Amino acid sequence: MATRRPVITLTTDFGTRDPFVGQMKGVILNTNPDVELVDITHDISPHNIREGAVLTGMSYEYFPPRTIHLAVVDPGVGSGRRPIIVATQNHYFVGPDNGLFSMIYMKERDSFRVIHITSDHYFLNKDSTTFHGRDIFAPVAAWLAKGIPVDHFGTLIEDFMNIHLPEPTAPSRNTIEGEVIYIDRFGNAITNVSSDLLNDAVNGGRMKVVLKGRMVPLRSCYADVDDKGLYCLINSFGLLEFFICRGSAAESFGIRIGDTVGIIKG
Repeated sequence: MATRRPVITLTTDFGTRDPFVGQMKGVILNTNPDVELVDITHDISPHNIREGAVLTGMSYEYFPPRTIHLAVVDPGVGSGRRPIIVATQNHYFVGPDNGLFSMIYMKERDSFRVIHITSDHYFLNKDSTTFHGRDIFAPVAAWLAKGIPVDHFGTLIEDFMNIHLPEPTAPSRNTIEGEVIYIDRFGNAITNVSSDLLNDAVNGGRMKVVLKGRMVPLRSCYADVDDKGLYCLINSFGLLEFFICRGSAAESFGIRIGDTVGIIKG
């Protein structure tokens, strides 16, 4: 049976117009030509660390064990922020210590370690100040994929940067509150309310979904509606999502990231 090639994913705010992503891939392949490279997205909004954290946290579990997730949304490049590796039970994450892996910390809880990368002999350019994605993170990910133990890259830290990512709350016995955490390119508004949370809360009963003071009907798929009203469903990530038929729910109804979503039982 053939050995599976190591996988490195890439998530950045670099876009595709400039050569930045291609240069990172070149560095990886020069160090380790046996890796399989997978682009998750390079269209994170520029400098939007929270958006990068959300999309990284929504994506990594769909990859095989021991996948290395290289993520770079790094407005503080060249400053004192540290390069890190986050090691969980089944995955590795390489990138800046600026909160980009906050959803990983939330989902993995106590089953992760954070390594401050200090072994600069793994770097492409030790004096890099503007492109750590190419000069530090890409070669480190490539060497990690070659089987270098994670502890060889630096020292364990506990004071890593962790930004606040909202979790649903229960302000009363019959109410759950979540919020919109991401708006995709179709204008669908994705929330932090999971299908498991809804099922546990409702427990076979009825519920009402409220957004911006509006009761929103729940449907099973996009094709269930053919008008321009606002609807919601459980999406492919297992999260509550608001949509309209063949249009942008965000634009049509003024939905923004951070908007409160209410779930009323009964």
